[in-house]
Amino acid sequence: MPTSVLVAYGTTNGSTAQIAEAVAEVLRKAGLTADLLPARSVLDVRPYGAVVLGSGLYAGRWHRDARRFLSRHGRHLAKRPVWLFSSGPLDASASERDIPPVRGVRRAMVRLDARGHVTFGGCLEEGAKGYIARSIVRNGKGGDFRDFGAIEEWAARIADELLKEREQE
Repeated sequence: MPTSVLVAYGTTNGSTAQIAEAVAEVLRKAGLTADLLPARSVLDVRPYGAVVLGSGLYAGRWHRDARRFLSRHGRHLAKRPVWLFSSGPLDASASERDIPPVRGVRRAMVRLDARGHVTFGGCLEEGAKGYIARSIVRNGKGGDFRDFGAIEEWAARIADELLKEREQE
């Protein structure tokens, strides 16, 4: 039976969902079963052998849906492999250096004994929801800074780790 992985995400404008989709696709191509769901839609994480949770960053915090996911499912998440990702910098910084998790995510990593975290560049383009987001775009500070090559490499490392563990069972 293949290892089943939940890839969940919190997003406002959909760019974090696209990152999560890319992660799930890499896991599937590696031979794992991967379900992709918005964090708010997840009722139970117990059917999954591993979880990848991502969120867009908003004023230095994760999306409300991702934060609620952590508090709702934390007890069960602590019993399985968990990886976390953030998306948000609206510049090339995430491609140039490792950006540590924000404080709340760092606390969750410790509490869950998460196997890893990465921050990917964000995307904020015309049509974004929210006054602040629209102002950022209007002032020329938006754009798409996601590096799908780096996203796929990170997901492939997760897949390799899970497949090696499965072989050892």
